[in-house]
Amino acid sequence: MTLAPVDYVILSLYFAFVLGIGWIVKRKVTTSEDFLTSGRSVPVWITSLAFIAANLGAQEVIGMCASGAKYGIMTAHFYWLGAVPAMLFVGVFMMPFYYGSRARSVPEYLKLRFDEKTRALNACTFAVMTVFSSGISMYALGLLFQLVLGWSFTASVLLSAAIVLIYTFLGGLTSAIYNEVLQFFLIVLGFAPLAIMSMLKAGGWSGMAARLPPVMTHAWSYLKEPSQNPMGVEVFGLVAGLGFVLSFGYWCTDFLVVQRAMAADSMSSARRTPLIAAFPKMIMPFIVIVPGVAALALSKMALGYALPLKPDGGPDYDQAMTTLMAQFYPSGMLGLGLTALMASFMSGMAGNVTAFNTVWTYDLYQGYIRKSAPDSHYLWVGRITTVVGVGLSVGTAYLASHFNNIMDFLQLVFGFVNAPLFATFLLGMFWKRATGHGAFTGLLAGTFAAAATHGLTLAENKGGWLGSVVHTFPSTMAQNFWIAIFAWSTCMAVTIVVSLLSAAKPEGELHNLVYGLTDIPHDAHLPWYKRPLPLAAVVIVALVVLNILFW
Repeated sequence: MTLAPVDYVILSLYFAFVLGIGWIVKRKVTTSEDFLTSGRSVPVWITSLAFIAANLGAQEVIGMCASGAKYGIMTAHFYWLGAVPAMLFVGVFMMPFYYGSRARSVPEYLKLRFDEKTRALNACTFAVMTVFSSGISMYALGLLFQLVLGWSFTASVLLSAAIVLIYTFLGGLTSAIYNEVLQFFLIVLGFAPLAIMSMLKAGGWSGMAARLPPVMTHAWSYLKEPSQNPMGVEVFGLVAGLGFVLSFGYWCTDFLVVQRAMAADSMSSARRTPLIAAFPKMIMPFIVIVPGVAALALSKMALGYALPLKPDGGPDYDQAMTTLMAQFYPSGMLGLGLTALMASFMSGMAGNVTAFNTVWTYDLYQGYIRKSAPDSHYLWVGRITTVVGVGLSVGTAYLASHFNNIMDFLQLVFGFVNAPLFATFLLGMFWKRATGHGAFTGLLAGTFAAAATHGLTLAENKGGWLGSVVHTFPSTMAQNFWIAIFAWSTCMAVTIVVSLLSAAKPEGELHNLVYGLTDIPHDAHLPWYKRPLPLAAVVIVALVVLNILFW
């Protein structure tokens, strides 16, 4: 793929914009809270778009397009079932606890609700995961630009790392949030034309449906048996594993996304942030998944387009997005598309780095290393941690280049950690009797249950490392769903049992931390679009309509 001068101009303008935002925001950063939490001052429409953009990394854009080509419109379940319901739940029910507790991070909420050891466990696992996730995003960027543009892997990684480092070092979380908004619009403008062009070339939705097996254009109709669909899942595994445990475990507990809502300027704005973000989230399948479905249809039409092949002869679905761009985008548009890819990489990386420096500075450094330093010291630590976080991410990117399965491993680890963590949060926020000993023991038991499930089951030659295979799943996706179900259930049961056997905190220490003891502002006098419940009702109606249309 060859870029014209105009394409390089578009890329350069993007770099100038993101650095400019960092420079402008720097003047408003005077305290550690300004740098690490935005001082809870960001307007709701900004936090809403940042909430979705922080999750809109390149792994998702390229991965969802690839899954569209491999699994069809069933991939939309990762949005309509695996994201939006959880976003409604965190906005309506959980955000009052996060925001009302005045906690600066998710681990700090766990300290306030439970105890220090639960906070330390979550802070350490989260810090490690954010560095790995950020590094893997950089690895994917370097690999893509090496493949598509012929740039060296090192140049691609260092360029993106340097730009993210400069604007997050200058403006902290606020700079990252405003850049995520810019990156969201770039991603939509860069990929929406591709979805339209590729679908029209394939004859519209009806043309694609005529050329593909029916399972590729229906979301629910082929879920009675795992053998009926390419995902190899059935309704219960999909709804319980993806729709409940994995999605709620991510959207309701992962500080990377929760941090964006916690930066809002009021409790009402914080609650509405994920609800407003749910509207563009519902539309994203048409921008990132439909091109993958269209790519598969186009490959059957003798138009000169074909999906590249892997060395083993199977289709390389991961290249669906870039090959479509090369096929349909002229100069200028190609630069915009590649800038959108760069934006998605940098959005994901900056989100991880800002979450990492907050957790390290407040939960680990201030919590355990130096507790009573002046605020200027923590601001300095936050900036230094940004540099260290980016450096560790670069190192992880090179580490990833030496291990073929590190991405699968990371996704597995996320399931190990986030699934039991959601059970801990559910009990902590809605059951006053839950204790710190119960939460800590439940988290460990849930993680061990996930490891045992993976070690005793097999899917596509993955798992089974405990020697005795008790069940074989038709796909790794089905295996991951069931790992999450067992991890969540174990954590829930163990936390309840241990909590009943240990002393609970007095209610006076649970104010603004537990349901029934939290101050929620009355909003009946506000217009419907400024109230969480009516907004959530509109989202639910739209979600039901989409699922019926693509049933």
